[in-house]
Amino acid sequence: MSSTVFKGGIHPEYHKELTATMAISVMKPPQKVVIPLNQHIGAPCEPLDSIAVDSEVKKGQKIAESGSFVSAPIHASVSGKVTAIGPYNHPLGRPVEAITIESDGQDQWDEKIKPPGNPEKLTPEDIRKVVREAGIVGLGGATFPAHVKLSPPGDKKIDVVVINGAECEPYLTADHRVMLEKPEKIVFGLKMMMKALNAEKGIIGVEDNKPDAIKVMEQAAAEDDNITVAPLHTKYPQGAEKMLIQVTTGRIVPSGGLPLEVGVVNHNVGTAVAVTDAVREGRPLIERVLTATGSGMTRPSNLLVRVGTLVSEVIELCGGLKENTHKLVIGGPMMGIAQPNPDIPVIKGTSGILALTEEDIYLAESSPCIRCAKCVDSCPVYLMPTSIAQAAEHGLFKRAEKLHAMDCFECGCCAYVCPSKIPLTQLIRIAKAEITKANKR
Repeated sequence: MSSTVFKGGIHPEYHKELTATMAISVMKPPQKVVIPLNQHIGAPCEPLDSIAVDSEVKKGQKIAESGSFVSAPIHASVSGKVTAIGPYNHPLGRPVEAITIESDGQDQWDEKIKPPGNPEKLTPEDIRKVVREAGIVGLGGATFPAHVKLSPPGDKKIDVVVINGAECEPYLTADHRVMLEKPEKIVFGLKMMMKALNAEKGIIGVEDNKPDAIKVMEQAAAEDDNITVAPLHTKYPQGAEKMLIQVTTGRIVPSGGLPLEVGVVNHNVGTAVAVTDAVREGRPLIERVLTATGSGMTRPSNLLVRVGTLVSEVIELCGGLKENTHKLVIGGPMMGIAQPNPDIPVIKGTSGILALTEEDIYLAESSPCIRCAKCVDSCPVYLMPTSIAQAAEHGLFKRAEKLHAMDCFECGCCAYVCPSKIPLTQLIRIAKAEITKANKR
């Protein structure tokens, strides 16, 4: 069982019943993919010299990369011809450079993609190189390059790898289905990460509202004494990095600190599967499982989708949006980003496509803070959200920084519980952006 319970958090309506029992369906390769060159935390990629308009590419072929360590190369998700290289709308809300590929219908793999060798004989450095070349990033939504987490500084000893199977966001069930359908790959990927880090212990954390996934994962890990499955109390944001580490290991990541400072590295279940595919077959990350759901989605589904597929095509496959759909969100309802239209591509970090109707959304004008402190009680990282938000409203960003605004990971708990409907998370996000901008000067 979990070793402790984190402070704060909330219990929203989860609505996972819409897709929790639906097996993962494989979406056919689209006729066109739009692949953004910025799909991860860190430096964006640039097209390789060999990639230009009219270039022929194969599935899995590397098409862009960066010389920066904190980055991840990008690969073609279909075989075909490059038809455009230029700005395209990104789920983050701004145009970024992207490579458009028209499929030739052959879906042929690049001949250079081969298994890197016997996984058992790979060294830790070999594993890190394979993971980097495969372009693997955190598939829980954070999109931090996986090889960076597997390359801690020499003075940091990592003894525990925690795999996130909590999937605490309402509506989303992609990770749940991955655990049910690919448990052996999760365990093997975890073993490879442990080997890369020389870590002695692996923990797979799963919320107890997924008893079937807990059972399957326990069976998959039964023969390895160094790997345990931790059933976790269902509470949002259980899957957040600091919260998950606290409840599975009892260790507290310090303010402004990273998990490696307490000897832990954290990865998502989908990331573990991607590591397995890369280590066993040399396959780069060109597709991911996502949940297309919500009361506005005609046929909610869990789908394996190629990176670069337009969201509009995924929605069409799911029967389209219902007429009373009011909002389209990429991700979950708590931390996802609302979109003005579906003409955006699926990227490595797209965990969900959520269609909400007017009945799902509580629309109300915000009113002055009544000092009830519900936002403080709900904050899992011990912040004072209302004070930070007030500082942001008045442009007092230095004050917001002193109030530890940068520790906020934008879980949305404060805005959810606020009886005055103050957009606390959005205001804190503005403060963080201004603080980051000022610190770069």
